[in-house]
Amino acid sequence: MYFVSTRDESGSKFTASEAIMKGLAPDGGLFVPERIPDLGPDFTMEKGYAYAAYEVIKPYFEGDEALDDLYDICQKAFNFPVSFHTREGKDTLELYWGPTSAFKDFGARFLAFFMESRLKKSGEDLTVLVATSGDTGGAVASAFHEREHLRVKVLFPKGGVSERQMRQLTCFDGNVEAFEVNGTFDDCQKMVKDAFMDPSLHGLTSANSINLGRLLPQVVYYVWASFIYKARYGREAVFIVPSGNVGNSTGAFWAKAMGAPIRHIELAVNANRTIPDYLESGEYRPRKSCHTLANAMDVGAPSNMERLFNLFKSYDEFKANVTSHSVDDYKIRTTIREVFEEEGYLICPHTACAEYVRRKYYDGKPTVVVSTAHPAKFESIVEPIIGKTVAIPETLYDMLTRDCSYTEIGTDYRDLF
Repeated sequence: MYFVSTRDESGSKFTASEAIMKGLAPDGGLFVPERIPDLGPDFTMEKGYAYAAYEVIKPYFEGDEALDDLYDICQKAFNFPVSFHTREGKDTLELYWGPTSAFKDFGARFLAFFMESRLKKSGEDLTVLVATSGDTGGAVASAFHEREHLRVKVLFPKGGVSERQMRQLTCFDGNVEAFEVNGTFDDCQKMVKDAFMDPSLHGLTSANSINLGRLLPQVVYYVWASFIYKARYGREAVFIVPSGNVGNSTGAFWAKAMGAPIRHIELAVNANRTIPDYLESGEYRPRKSCHTLANAMDVGAPSNMERLFNLFKSYDEFKANVTSHSVDDYKIRTTIREVFEEEGYLICPHTACAEYVRRKYYDGKPTVVVSTAHPAKFESIVEPIIGKTVAIPETLYDMLTRDCSYTEIGTDYRDLF
């Protein structure tokens, strides 16, 4: 199995290990497989989530030197629950029971243990650059903290993350540094890409969803959830995915392409309308992001659109496979309140985007809303809406009570070094 760049300027091919350790292709594109493998007849859910993850990811490492270590990496990375909140087919997939109470724990932990495993054998050191619009920074900082041969630099936009998100991504020391950037998430993301393209800088890699090692674990929970849904209800799942940088959504589309029982994938976005506007007009126009209550989705130039454009080669093919709707802050607030009043169930602002789309555009039909973060991470939004205090998960509470440290910088990537 080999991986190529979405921009395919050089025609170079890389193994999965090479692609993960590099982070970004030499031409600035994102790594994609030459072909998406089939799940195969031997895939099983009976041995638990970590083993299923190994089975899903293994074909991407066909012929790779890291294949022998893959099972152990999956066992270390995926040691927390994946939960369904069931409502007679109108279900919610809860992906926030990892250490930092967000779905980013899946990709960040796999990537951290994978990189550490490879670097222990090579004796080399790497510096990981990661831009975050909210949850990624905390997940990466937690996963990479005290991992050998690795240093981490986390960039987050000033005023662009919640207080609890900021405390999570700035509470680590040692090999993890945090930088508050006087700009937007898109500025942070551009700084990371600019650093990669600087020939004078060496030993850099990425932990954003542009990294293949972040994306492959996201394929897993869509495979897992779709098989559970099919077994429970006898039909293929429709996933409604809160979408910002589109890595999570790409994982769903790769799972479907591998043969997972998925009927359709809907991208729920906030007021950053880049994807719905493309579907309506046929003209793809990235733009600056705007700030919303669902801040982890405040992305105006989604990096992983390159992977979706690689998967769906034309506008007509894209439109035949992808739907997307935008949800404004008023609708986010209203949905959080309605779900709590009707069911006593708490959701975060990002999950509320997907839940609104389910209610508005799917008329309550059987679907799976993907819940990406615990509502306790957004207490300043959720608690005034529901009029109650949201209980904090134990692992999250531990991070929130630590001392914080970060450096303020502008938007020049050279200030990171």
